[in-house]
Order: sequence, then C-alpha cells, then structure tokens
Amino acid sequence: MDELLICPLCKSQHNSVFKRIHSFGCALVYYQCKQCLLVFQSANECLASDPAFYEQTYRLIYQSNEAPTPKDLLIQELRADHLMQFLMKFGLARVTRVLDVGASTGELLCAIAKKYNAQPLGVEPSRVYRQFAQAKGVPMVATLDELIHDAPEHFDLITLIHVLEHLVDPLETLLTLRQRLITDNGYLLIEVPNFYTHDSYELAHLTCFTAHHLREMLRATGYEIIQEKKHGIPRSKILNLYITFLAKPAQEIAQTHSIQGGRFVTAKRQTGMAYRKILEKALPALAWNPIDPAQHPLSSYSAE
Repeated sequence: MDELLICPLCKSQHNSVFKRIHSFGCALVYYQCKQCLLVFQSANECLASDPAFYEQTYRLIYQSNEAPTPKDLLIQELRADHLMQFLMKFGLARVTRVLDVGASTGELLCAIAKKYNAQPLGVEPSRVYRQFAQAKGVPMVATLDELIHDAPEHFDLITLIHVLEHLVDPLETLLTLRQRLITDNGYLLIEVPNFYTHDSYELAHLTCFTAHHLREMLRATGYEIIQEKKHGIPRSKILNLYITFLAKPAQEIAQTHSIQGGRFVTAKRQTGMAYRKILEKALPALAWNPIDPAQHPLSSYSAE
C-alpha cells in the first residue's frame, strides 16, 4: 500500500488494486478503498492530475484538436438542453448569478443566462475554449483559485457537469464551493458518469462515482440532495450512463459526517456492464444515439 494514496471520499489509506488498464497509451491503476469501496486513481501516478494537463494536453488527446470540434459542440448543446429541462422540471424559478466550473465553450451558461436573464461566469482551464466562450460574450476565468482571489459575489446556481470525476480532490472542491461561492439558498447541479454502466476507466477520470458515493460526498461537504436522475442523454435512450444531482446547502451543517460505505460495488459493476451488453445487442438503435452534427436538427453548429 502506498501511504500517500488517500481515498478522495473517506480519506482512508487502506486500499487494494481494483483494475489495471491502458488509456490513450498510458498505463493506469485504479484502486478501491477498503473502507468506503470508492474506486479511484492515485493522483501521484496519473498524468491527468497535473493542472497543466487540461490547459495543454486534454483536448489534443481526447479529440486530436485543441479547438472545439462540431461533435463536441453538438454534445454540449444536447447536454445543455437536457440539463435545462431538468432544472425547469424541478421548478427552478430564479437565477441571478450562475457559475459553471469546467464551462468548456459556455453552452450551458448561455442557455441558463438566456432562460433566467442571469449573469454567467465560467471556469475553464483551456485557453482556446475560454476564448471560444468569451467570443459569445461569456465571462471566463482559468481557475477556481483565480476566481476566489477576486472575492466575487456569491452565486445562486453552480454547475459541475462531467467535472467532478476529473478532480484530484473533489471533496475539497465541493467544500470550497459551499464555503466560498454559493449562496445559502443556492443550488448545485452536478453530473458524473455512472460507474455501474459507464465505461468509466479513462486517463482523465480520477474517481469512479456511484450514486451512493456521490450522495455521501455531497452530504459530507454540507449539501442536501434535492433531486437525482440516472439517464443516458445525449448518448443513449436506454442506458443509464450518467447521474445528475441537484443539491443545495444544508441549513444545518454537521460537524462531522460518518461516511457510509458502498455495498457490493464489484458485483454491481459486473452486473451493470453485463446488462449493458445485453441491451446493446438486443436494442442497438436505442442503446446508442448517433452523434452527427451534419444530421442533427437541433445543432446550430452543423454548418461549421
């Protein structure tokens, strides 16, 4: 056991090797915490834990281009549309200031700002993606530290969409948002891959979240969970690839939160992935949606 290998959730140093894989030419090791059963990579071993990775390398590795591609833009547009429907179905009536951490090209921020007449702000490490968003009129900064240094007015909606699984210390980030950036009556919108159905093992995915582990992390950092949904949008009509949570700061913050460990994580992962294979074979047209910018009627980027 590596003494510096600490569980991102319960901070235990007791772990075992869960999975060894190769991703984008890199050898990865996923560990499982023996206490809470969370699966994660070691920040000391993974290339993606370097802050410069997302500024200089991430897009080149994942899409062979540091600039937004038509497919990337379409996925963001479809995801933003789904998340807006999620918020509206919940009944979110008012947003004054919205912060998107990992804002990419600002598609979700634009949608929220338009619907609620809200002031948007994005955090995005990629210079090229920041410039793309800024060209649409979305204010952007490179890091959370930069934002906090400027002591901004607090936000009544903060979003982290496919971001938490990339962070070296997701628990600390959620705590920072709770203490420094969200209003007492604000909302936190989070979406992550579902470890029981999503491939999950990727160079840039440092933590593999189950719904249970995400609930525990939110509760440990002072949030009350309001809504949750498992779904496959925009990739699939029937596979629950993702988990979306809406939470808000708890009125009373417990001094300590005893982390409740997951149960049967390995068995649930195996069962979930086996069921996914059955659905992919039996209902291929429903299992995977085509993501083609040239053919999708909702896309405003198909001609670019």
